[in-house]
Amino acid sequence: MMDGTAGLRGRRVADEALLDDVAALSKIDPGDMLRHTASGGSQVRESAALAAEANLSVLADEGRPRAVVVAGIGTAARTGEVLATVAGPRCPVPVISHRSAGVPGWVGAADVVIAVSASGRSPEALGAAEAAARRGARLVAVGAPDSRLQSVAEGARAPFIPVPRRAPARASLWALTVPVLLAARALGLVKVNEADLAETAARLDADADRCRPSAESFVNPAKSLALGLAGSVPIVWGSSPLATAAARRFGDTLSANARYPVVAGALGEAGRGRVGLLDGVFGGLAESSRDIFADSDSAAEPAGTRLRLVLLRDGGLNADDDTDEPLVVEERRADAVQTLAERRGVRCDVVTAEGGSSLERLASLIAVPDFASIYLALAHGLDPMAVPAISEMKELSNP
Repeated sequence: MMDGTAGLRGRRVADEALLDDVAALSKIDPGDMLRHTASGGSQVRESAALAAEANLSVLADEGRPRAVVVAGIGTAARTGEVLATVAGPRCPVPVISHRSAGVPGWVGAADVVIAVSASGRSPEALGAAEAAARRGARLVAVGAPDSRLQSVAEGARAPFIPVPRRAPARASLWALTVPVLLAARALGLVKVNEADLAETAARLDADADRCRPSAESFVNPAKSLALGLAGSVPIVWGSSPLATAAARRFGDTLSANARYPVVAGALGEAGRGRVGLLDGVFGGLAESSRDIFADSDSAAEPAGTRLRLVLLRDGGLNADDDTDEPLVVEERRADAVQTLAERRGVRCDVVTAEGGSSLERLASLIAVPDFASIYLALAHGLDPMAVPAISEMKELSNP
């Protein structure tokens, strides 16, 4: 165990046995990140109820907008990607995630701005809300109650959905996402009904049960995924736009919770160059020196960091006739990448989407990886909630 001068604690090599010691896990996770992550289902239900209490129907009074801008940073920005993914390619207007203060220069009275901030005080969300009010754009705000963001929304006479802050933003994805989806539904841009929300919440509950701390590694998919990733450079690719949104989310949580560097993105983009990583010094070249007759855990296996591929596969729902070919292409591409990894000896984990709606399928691709990022942190003795570098960066960058 290392204890650095900056308050860093942890171990370089993951402790596999620790993941099956519930008492030890609790001690390393004082902020209850496992419990917060397990609350995904209840977040969906609570946020849906809170959004129902807000007067979102006023959004429809002026008709369909020219564009929707979802403004925020970090997890808040990911809610815009979820909206675009769930709305799909047939969404009648563009949905844009905006990560800077203010809003794009073209935003005006014909547009809708959804400002999202778990704390209700991020400069990006506040700047966007204030700019939207000045320009006469329709505004919706989502964030902590009794916050600066709520004050701005009330000053603009705009709907505000108060989301209680019970966990860090990265563990509050569903609490922030559901109000964004329901605001878009009020605008007629996305088809998300109560059954979709209920099934998504039930899916998140079921995955939380499968990934609970008391479930041992050999039956716990999140612990198994975490141990497979331990000591590697993870590459996370999604086979479809929906799966890509989940892949980028996994990249976020692996970096923030487990402090692992990650390559994450779309499988289609990977085929334009990044698939070459499988041939590189952490991929095929490293694997070519491995003794194929040695046990995978043998000390005789050469030391060194290697790639670990995580493939998130969607497969789509019942496809319309104009989407059959793209789905077929995505499936073939995913099969091809799995074959390439196998040929080069690069280990590959596959998470396959399940569910009857786009939202539920997305949840099925996010839940287990979310838990895996936390278990990976805990296996290294890291507190997944406390990130000293974040605090230090704020101190160094503030005047």
